[in-house]
Amino acid sequence: MTMQNEKVQDIGFFQKYLSVWVLLCMAIGVLIGKYLPGLPAFLNKFEYAKVSIPVAILIWIMIYPMMMKVDFQSIKNVGKNPKGLYVTWIANWLIKPFTMYAIASFFLFVVFRDLIPPDLAKQYLAGAILLGAAPCTAMVFVWSLLTKGNPAYTVVQVATNDLIILVAFVPIVKFLLGVSNVFVPWDTLILSVILFVVVPLAGGILTRQLVSRRSGMAYFEKQFLPKFDHATIAGLLLTLILLFSFQGEIILKNPLHILLIAIPLIIQTFLIFFISYLPCRWLQLPHEIAAPAGMIAASNFFELSVAVAIALFGTTSPAALATTVGVLTEVPTMLILVRIANRTKHWFPQPQSDLNEGSASKLI
Repeated sequence: MTMQNEKVQDIGFFQKYLSVWVLLCMAIGVLIGKYLPGLPAFLNKFEYAKVSIPVAILIWIMIYPMMMKVDFQSIKNVGKNPKGLYVTWIANWLIKPFTMYAIASFFLFVVFRDLIPPDLAKQYLAGAILLGAAPCTAMVFVWSLLTKGNPAYTVVQVATNDLIILVAFVPIVKFLLGVSNVFVPWDTLILSVILFVVVPLAGGILTRQLVSRRSGMAYFEKQFLPKFDHATIAGLLLTLILLFSFQGEIILKNPLHILLIAIPLIIQTFLIFFISYLPCRWLQLPHEIAAPAGMIAASNFFELSVAVAIALFGTTSPAALATTVGVLTEVPTMLILVRIANRTKHWFPQPQSDLNEGSASKLI
């Protein structure tokens, strides 16, 4: 691969420095909450069924573009190499939510019990549960690209996880929040999934079909989709400003809590990555499948988590704060895992095409 091609596959400027933008937006939001409290108070008036309308609109802006990228036609290829999908499904739905619950509970209620009051810890745990129950569907395409993952297989992994979210997210969240003694009404939780998964998913599928039929798939992928390249990041950053303007007072009272919430989230991210990545090595799967499998498990669908936390507990709730800390830790942690995945590529069987290239190089 030439250096020019490597530059083409490099991470985008906004995505590369996402943690910096997130920090700036957090600071702007807190300052608005401190010095312009009338603005978040005014926006907070617009809600329906406990769902903030301004936040919902911004979250749709985040989610809709990535839903257009998911090609559900690729699911028909699942049967050709299902082991990587089995690893992804087991890690995401049978392990990840429960390790998140266990790790977050241990730190919030045991390690940090002298620093965080029990009622506040319960709310932070609820936010962590929402993060753990929603595997990533957007940024994972970036992580897959940086680890030279198989694009078509990554699409199938993401598409099947999106379908599983529709049926598994609500019961898992309901069960774990019930275990932690946090009451959540079924109707509010189901409404959140409909608003933030079903509606943008249906919109994305409909747009993909209409545009590709009218103008062709090449136009859709090379000209139409790039128009939305910065929409997800812009929606995310505006959401953070809004969210942290609601959270300003809580953050200024408890700045240490941002660090305390981040610690179990980071540990969980590393743990669940290796829980997915190492079985792929044992199964002798190619690196182009193993790396995305680990990345999907490690990263979270934080847009959904933030949206559901706001819908269930409110814009100024500690649970919503915990989910936004997940946004803050996501990018730097995932970039470290990308480096680990790329440096351990030799653990996995080398594709025949690479072997042929290596042999040709030796002959030259």
